[in-house]
Amino acid sequence: MAGLINFEDEKEVKEFLDNLGTEYSYQCHKEKDPEGCLRLADYLDGVKKNYEAAAQVLRHNCEQNGHGESCYKLGTYHIAGKGPMGNLARMPRLDPYSFLETPIFSMTTESQDLGFTSHPRTVPIYSIVPCGVPACLRSAYSCFLRSCEKGGKKRAEACHSVGLLAHDGRALEAGPDAGAARSYYERACGEGLAASCFNLSVLYITGAPGLASDMGRALQFALQACQLGHVWGCANASRMFKLGEGVPKDQARAEELKNRAKELHSQQKEAQLTFGE
Repeated sequence: MAGLINFEDEKEVKEFLDNLGTEYSYQCHKEKDPEGCLRLADYLDGVKKNYEAAAQVLRHNCEQNGHGESCYKLGTYHIAGKGPMGNLARMPRLDPYSFLETPIFSMTTESQDLGFTSHPRTVPIYSIVPCGVPACLRSAYSCFLRSCEKGGKKRAEACHSVGLLAHDGRALEAGPDAGAARSYYERACGEGLAASCFNLSVLYITGAPGLASDMGRALQFALQACQLGHVWGCANASRMFKLGEGVPKDQARAEELKNRAKELHSQQKEAQLTFGE
């Protein structure tokens, strides 16, 4: 059994982790391996808790190596900051769903029919943490934009995040940009990210400066979100068929979508209960 680590031996674990850091550093700085740089950043973050050093590695890997996943991770650092912050000022928390995740019928009889007793609250992607890497929404926007354009494993999430920040407007000097939000939501939706499809539906329901309300397109994206398992996409599409918004009334289709929303909602509740056991 030689070579196995005794994780109950503190000294042995420390030696193992130190060797791991040396290996990742070699991969990044000597072999110039972008994946090795990402592993090094994860090591500095998760093991050493040196968030500033991790951010430096991520920035280098993003800007010099064009590594999309590193750009995305650096963007998440800048959303709310990362690490011990001391007396530095914090950025306000960005809740990317606060203005998007309320269904259009949330206060109506239809929501009660579905068995929902409160507004949906999707757990946001980002949460406030003490900050050694300063929070900066503009820096986050730039990082997500690079990641969206570069591609990689986090491309859809990066494009969605650009859409959220453009929709919210705090990262942009000129304020909210519905056109940019739509464009980046469309990219992420096209890659199968249900939240982006739903947000597109909301954009077309409400309209925005430079973007006219279009219930037909709103229904299209609500249905796409529903197919991807988004409960509120199904619920909103159900309501639109019931009321004939953007489509001729179809009570059978409305009922089918309502039942699908209830099924998804039940599955989510069961998953939460299982996780909490």
